[in-house]
Amino acid sequence: MEEQKGEGGEGPLEPRDWEETRGAEQQETHDAPREQHEHDYQWHTGVKREHGGEDAVEFIDVVKAFGRNRVLNGLNLGLPDGQISMILGPSGTGKSVCIKHMVGLLYPDEGDVLVHGESVPDMADDELFEMRKKFGVLFQDGALFGSMNVFDNTAFPLRQHTDKGEDEIREIVMRRLGEVGLGGAVDKMPNELSGGMRKRAGFARALVLDPDIVLFDEPDSGLDPVRTALLCELIMEVHEENGGAYCVITHDIMSARRVADYIAILWKGRIVESGPASELFNSDNQFVRQFLSGEAQGPLGME
Repeated sequence: MEEQKGEGGEGPLEPRDWEETRGAEQQETHDAPREQHEHDYQWHTGVKREHGGEDAVEFIDVVKAFGRNRVLNGLNLGLPDGQISMILGPSGTGKSVCIKHMVGLLYPDEGDVLVHGESVPDMADDELFEMRKKFGVLFQDGALFGSMNVFDNTAFPLRQHTDKGEDEIREIVMRRLGEVGLGGAVDKMPNELSGGMRKRAGFARALVLDPDIVLFDEPDSGLDPVRTALLCELIMEVHEENGGAYCVITHDIMSARRVADYIAILWKGRIVESGPASELFNSDNQFVRQFLSGEAQGPLGME
């Protein structure tokens, strides 16, 4: 092995020289990630435009990692009450992880998550159970029970979480199924339904407890453009009738144009920008413009 030389290239390194060399190497090692980190977030202006109301859900400096993969990295986000919000972003950027934090299925490693001003991580089990009743959730594929027909799938939350009698349950279920256009499909099994019908049945089930907050995890996934448009219209119609905070997780820009009152763009675990949809679609931020227009040229690449 070639012997390392001291200053001037003469003789071996003295102990003091070793310390200085190692210190310089460590400094380079520490500096590189910090420079990369700053470069990663150059488009994250953190601009949060006012929406004119109270936040139903709020993320405050939330950090969440799985092993060495930090999915949320200082997330600050507010979802307005009474509006349809959309969390948009590239695939794999932590959108669905946000939903799990809202309902207490995951807890942040750092930071806090508030639902109507109450800290989810600080809730006792019984408080968490009651808080979850505020939420309705539509999963990607509807998440229907394969052994139950449409009626029983929709009635399930009422039978599990309330003391209502069967007559009242039937009235609620039939009203919700009617809202989503499935009043004539109560006896069908999930394997007899199209993808769009399964999502509508899941939507009806998400509404039966009259939730304050409804979460949609990529509701347009697996649907053709026409059925996606119809589902978007349905979301708007039901929201107009029932109110509350709706949060749609998606990366579909056409859905955002149709439905969103408020948009937050999530990338690399942080919000790039958020605000009323009309303002986001006119943003000067290069990443926001590229993502919302679906252009190939811009900060977002294939990485």
